[in-house]
Amino acid sequence: MSPAGCPHVSCFKVDNWKQNLRAIYQCFVWSGSAETRKRKAKSCICHMCGAHLSRLHSCLYCVFFACFAKKHIHEHAKSKRHNLGLRGLINLGNTCFMNCIVQALTHTPLLRDFFLSDRHKCEMQSNSCLVCEMSQLFQEFYSGHRSPHIPFRLLHLVWTHARHLAGYEQQDAHEFLIAALDVLHRHCKDDNGKKANNPNHCNCIIDQIFTGGLQSDVTCQVCHGVSTTIDPFWDISLDLPGSSTPFWPLSPGGGGGSTLNGESHATGATTLTDCLRRFTRPEHLGSSAKIKCSGCHSYQESTKQLTMKKLPIVACFHLKRFEHSAKLRRKITTYVSFPLELDMTPFMASSKESRMNGQYQQTVEPFNDDNKYSLFAVVNHQGTLESGHYTTFIRQHKDQWFKCDDAIITKASMEAVLDSEGYLLFYHKQFLEYE
Repeated sequence: MSPAGCPHVSCFKVDNWKQNLRAIYQCFVWSGSAETRKRKAKSCICHMCGAHLSRLHSCLYCVFFACFAKKHIHEHAKSKRHNLGLRGLINLGNTCFMNCIVQALTHTPLLRDFFLSDRHKCEMQSNSCLVCEMSQLFQEFYSGHRSPHIPFRLLHLVWTHARHLAGYEQQDAHEFLIAALDVLHRHCKDDNGKKANNPNHCNCIIDQIFTGGLQSDVTCQVCHGVSTTIDPFWDISLDLPGSSTPFWPLSPGGGGGSTLNGESHATGATTLTDCLRRFTRPEHLGSSAKIKCSGCHSYQESTKQLTMKKLPIVACFHLKRFEHSAKLRRKITTYVSFPLELDMTPFMASSKESRMNGQYQQTVEPFNDDNKYSLFAVVNHQGTLESGHYTTFIRQHKDQWFKCDDAIITKASMEAVLDSEGYLLFYHKQFLEYE
């Protein structure tokens, strides 16, 4: 496929295209006659069990229909090795930071659906739109070709639109992710006037998928008045134990261990939930950071608490492993365990936590299915701050993981994924299930 659409449809348009397209539409989309209805009924069945009432999926690689509920389509993909979307990327010289993010983005379900359905309408000059290049990249990934792709055009456009990333020196994968999302957002920004249901007030596909709302509550310590602001975010950066920033160990039970969000660990071990608890805990700003209270009409000490007002479809968590300061430049190697399934309900603005008597006391809030996430990509960094390498684990099906190491794609175990160090963690809302 190409940004212009399916090449097979283009062939139909060359000669007698109206009749050919009408035949395809009548047979597989809308059957207007008894003959076409019979033909559709005969064709749209599971090629394994013959069922036609089940949810059917098609293998685009070989045009094969099979049941989704009975996992016949999964069996076909596994036996024939027709895992579309798995393709290596050539390293063009210290470009593993770009390759690992590209792998995560091309395996983001709704972003994949957007680009493979040719929904981008470009209004920019030719060869300058990053969204058009990403569209071409998706076509390459899902074309069925197995040879590694050379992303030289993508690298050129990144250098053009994010000049701070230009050059062949090592770059930070997190910095590249934010720069890429920013450029994609600007190049596919939707100005059609429709009301957007996200804090960025934008209808572009990037904001629809990645934008959430972070609520900041600043409470005056004198009159207890609360000032609230909501800011958009594309990712959440989390401090780790071992950094120069004081880290409060947050074992919720305070005993010999705990289990939360599916994370079982002994006291003292660090989990993603611990990092999120620390991120959303109330913080006393101190006398050196007084704010002017609208109630007291004077500068007063205050506390600040961050919570999630609106969750994005894809939640990206950035574990701050690289520390840069005037006196110190180093990598933090603290192991942080993270779950396959994550519930964000305890960190919502509607489920505020307060620390009382040395432990968290949480308001009673029913768990919401809309707040539940599934892990689908993990970016890792091996090596030191000065010399390192990025790789990515990506999830194709419920229990099927692959490791993407530039041009090399290998099957990975779930244990290898969960035992990895973790730098960027990508979670998808569970309304789209991995079966």
